[in-house]
Amino acid sequence: MMSAMRRGLTSAILAWSLADIGAAADIPPDDRRSGTTVMGPALQAMQNDDSGNPAGLWLADGQALWDERNGDADKSCADCHGAAATAMKGVATRYPAVDPVSRQPIDLEQRINLCRTTRQKAPALAFESRELLSLTALVARQSRGLPIAVAVTPESRPFIDAGNALFHRRQGQLDLSCAQCHDDNWGRHLGGAVIPQGHPTGYPLYRLEWQTLGSLQRRLRNCMAGMRAEPYAYGSPDAVRLELYLMWRAQGMTWEAPGLRP
Repeated sequence: MMSAMRRGLTSAILAWSLADIGAAADIPPDDRRSGTTVMGPALQAMQNDDSGNPAGLWLADGQALWDERNGDADKSCADCHGAAATAMKGVATRYPAVDPVSRQPIDLEQRINLCRTTRQKAPALAFESRELLSLTALVARQSRGLPIAVAVTPESRPFIDAGNALFHRRQGQLDLSCAQCHDDNWGRHLGGAVIPQGHPTGYPLYRLEWQTLGSLQRRLRNCMAGMRAEPYAYGSPDAVRLELYLMWRAQGMTWEAPGLRP
């Protein structure tokens, strides 16, 4: 009940504070800031300490799953790729990416599931399951400190543009766009919390509000519910295109996953 009340209060504050805002202005590259910068020193230290960041529990599970043989092929991730620490370095910074077979963008979770179904001959893992989050966190951890580097190609450009349109599209009962909060009002306060710029530098991340690890798509669905819009289904084309645009928007920023947020 309290969560529902908080969502209602947040929606009301958003409607009141953003109702008169027009078209959003893009953030200049030199002004881009990670969500880490709006956290207090204690939370920043917790994120940067592998022994103190609660996401470490999922990393341990991810390593066990990496080495575990699965499916009719009786193969592990390590059988194909070797050690995650070396083979997966830089991988997470390039997703979502256009899959050469489907010619559609897929995110890191979908790439892991494709490996499971095609290489291991194992069932796909459910979105937001501990297993999928753990494997995603393990892969993501190997790129920490590297710049985000999604490919901008003739194949990916139309999907980046589609994600851009979604980011700037007003929707929901509050008639708001993502850009109105994260481009026009970043740094301002909303119900006691600082509005971040919305760069996906730390996903999957441990959110104190959730008391668990969660994906970027879960966060996007939370935002859409706060706007009183219909959230995208996990793995839907619109969700992945928005993810791709957000990663493009954060191009060159430092990868921090698995991160931590309030």
